[in-house]
Amino acid sequence: MGVLNVTPDSFSDGGQWLERDVAIARGLELFTEGADIVDVGGESTRPGAVGVGVEEELARVVPVIEALARYGRVSVDTRKAAVAEAAVEAGATLVNDVSASLQQVAADLGVGWVAMHMQGEPASMQDDPRYDDVVAEVRDFLVERAARAKAAGVAEVWIDPGIGFGKTLEHNLALLRHLDALVATGHPVLVGTSRKGFLGRLTGGAPAGDRLEASLATATWAMAQGAGMVRVHDVGPTVQAARVVAG
Repeated sequence: MGVLNVTPDSFSDGGQWLERDVAIARGLELFTEGADIVDVGGESTRPGAVGVGVEEELARVVPVIEALARYGRVSVDTRKAAVAEAAVEAGATLVNDVSASLQQVAADLGVGWVAMHMQGEPASMQDDPRYDDVVAEVRDFLVERAARAKAAGVAEVWIDPGIGFGKTLEHNLALLRHLDALVATGHPVLVGTSRKGFLGRLTGGAPAGDRLEASLATATWAMAQGAGMVRVHDVGPTVQAARVVAG
């Protein structure tokens, strides 16, 4: 899953792909590099991010999705029902939902759905995240949300532990270390670690643009543990890593 942030304030590439034609060109590049899905998002959910209105989010993502959907599979990264509906009408076939609340919308639209775990809201989720048992709590939450989606009629349900979304460094590492607990649920697992802040801490303060090696290491680990999809900024190198993992 290739990341396409059509936003001015995403943590790694904010503003880089904000203009419509530039975003479309980047999406086509991601497909060329080997992305199975291009994930288009119009609202940053980085730590500390402030939400945007529905109309602004629609204006950012719909034209891009409409242009890209003829070339490959497109997902929409959103927490808003109205945006999900418009994105599907434009050609998206997967709702990547960091709020894990749009299962009925996905069911009504007849598309796939990703349930991600997030403690709190983007604006404050990293203030003081706490768990008694992060692996068990995240797993149980996702299993419950996946069950709701299946009951609602969603045929394709993914679960995502939400690395970096209301988690400390130690929480993130525990979830990665025990990805097998999520894989064992039987639901396909999506993992997104690409360029995230905890990788900067592990690599001595490397800025977001210099975290390729760390991103590849965690993506490779996730795939080796049974993750069915990884969400990344650097598609080409990750596809090469995936081919090595697959043997």
